[in-house]
Amino acid sequence: MSTSDAAHATLAYVALGANLGDPRAAIQSALVSLSALPSTIAIRESSLYRTESVGAPGPDYLNAVAELRTLLGPFDLLAALQQIENAHGRTRSHPNAPRTLDLDLLLYGDRVLATSTLTVPHPRLHERAFVLAPLAELAPGVAIPGRGRAVDLLPSVAMQRVTRLAR
Repeated sequence: MSTSDAAHATLAYVALGANLGDPRAAIQSALVSLSALPSTIAIRESSLYRTESVGAPGPDYLNAVAELRTLLGPFDLLAALQQIENAHGRTRSHPNAPRTLDLDLLLYGDRVLATSTLTVPHPRLHERAFVLAPLAELAPGVAIPGRGRAVDLLPSVAMQRVTRLAR
C-alpha cells in the first residue's frame, strides 16, 4: 500500500484467539497472514494473553489483538479473516467451541454496523477481558462506539482471569 493510500485507509482492530493444537504458532501464523492481506498494513500487535475458556469447557486460550490499516471494506476484511481461519482448520461445530484459530473484527474505524453477517463494534467486546486487555495495551484511548474508551472499560471485567505473557 502506498503512503497516499495509507492516509485514506481505515484503522481496524482484529482479535486473535486459539486454544487447540499449538495456539502460539497459530496466532503467529495468523499475524503473518494479516500482514499479507491485499491493501492492508499490519501496524502492530499486542502481547499474548492467557485466558480461561468462556462459555464452553476447554483448554485455556491464547489471545492477542492486531492493529491494521486497510483499504478493504468491512465485509471484504471479514471474508479475508474467515479465509485465514479456514486455512488454520477452523470448524464451527457449535457456539464457543474450542478452536484452532478465531479472528474477530472488533473495530473498523468508527463505523457501526449491524447485519446478519457482521456487527461492528464486536457485540461482546466490552464484556470480555481477553479482548479488552490486549486492545487497551495497543490503544488505551480507542473509542468503542456506544461504550467508551477501551481502558475505561477494563474495571468492568476485572474479575475475569487474564494473564499477560512475556514476549
